[in-house]
Amino acid sequence: MKRIDAGPRMSEATIYNDTVYCAGQVPESKGADIGTQTREVLEAIDALLAQAGSDKTRILQAQVVLADIADFAGMNAEWDRWVVAGQGPARATIEGRLADPGWRIEIIVTAALT
Repeated sequence: MKRIDAGPRMSEATIYNDTVYCAGQVPESKGADIGTQTREVLEAIDALLAQAGSDKTRILQAQVVLADIADFAGMNAEWDRWVVAGQGPARATIEGRLADPGWRIEIIVTAALT
């Protein structure tokens, strides 16, 4: 098992066998609109997967948490621009309270290495 550390108490990702389990990624721009925050999170996922030796075409499952489900259309528009056509993963989107009130979105992904 390999870990990509985020600090002393958690890992950004854990690699086990040929699977990358990514911790929830959140935006840098607290309070920004859903489009900006979604782009930031998707860029963070790209970077994290690259560090692990994978990429977005290998995402098996994504879990999207929105602070307000009214942001679904805005998030989905950015998602559709980001995902490779025909290679979108299984995805669930729910509304939930996030740890920081400035965050509008958090995304958790599981991806294959090969």
